[in-house]
Amino acid sequence: MALGDAILACLTERPMTGYELAKTFDSSIGFFWKADHQQIYRELSKLRDRGYIQGREVVQTGKPNKLIYTLTPEGRTALRHWAARPSTPPSIKDDLLVRLHALDSIDIGPIRTDLMDRLEHHRDRHANYERILKKRFPDGTAEGRLDLGNLLLLKLGARHEQMVADFCEEALEALSAISGKGTVVPLEDGKREGKG
Repeated sequence: MALGDAILACLTERPMTGYELAKTFDSSIGFFWKADHQQIYRELSKLRDRGYIQGREVVQTGKPNKLIYTLTPEGRTALRHWAARPSTPPSIKDDLLVRLHALDSIDIGPIRTDLMDRLEHHRDRHANYERILKKRFPDGTAEGRLDLGNLLLLKLGARHEQMVADFCEEALEALSAISGKGTVVPLEDGKREGKG
């Protein structure tokens, strides 16, 4: 998947400015496709040059004019062609996992600290997904294809974050057992404690 495909997918919902697209990435698509604001603006220019989007300038009083982007028929066709191709499963690149692979040759202390930080990070992200799910889908059901897609994404995100948090707890318990520093007590309400 390329950034342009993600932008085209966003523009299927409604016309947006570059700023609105960047905010959409920050609050939704950014959970699974990272892009900074500069990347988004560069990609918008490329998509416009290809004829996949068009920009309509809106004159504003007292502030700079803004461009509102919409998909063109060519952009919709390009999105459909991209979506019809098989997806590529993501590969994992994670320096923490490489450190665990080399566990017999490195100090455990920094890995424990890293795992505890990761545990907190993934618990926070899980809680965020759950908040969004309860707010957007209080009864756990979706209406329409767009809502269904978003519901499925949120459920996957929540499960993934919970799975990684569970792994961090398991790894911390295993490291505690081999280092003689006690065990990590599973935490409630996002707080962590060590016992030893």
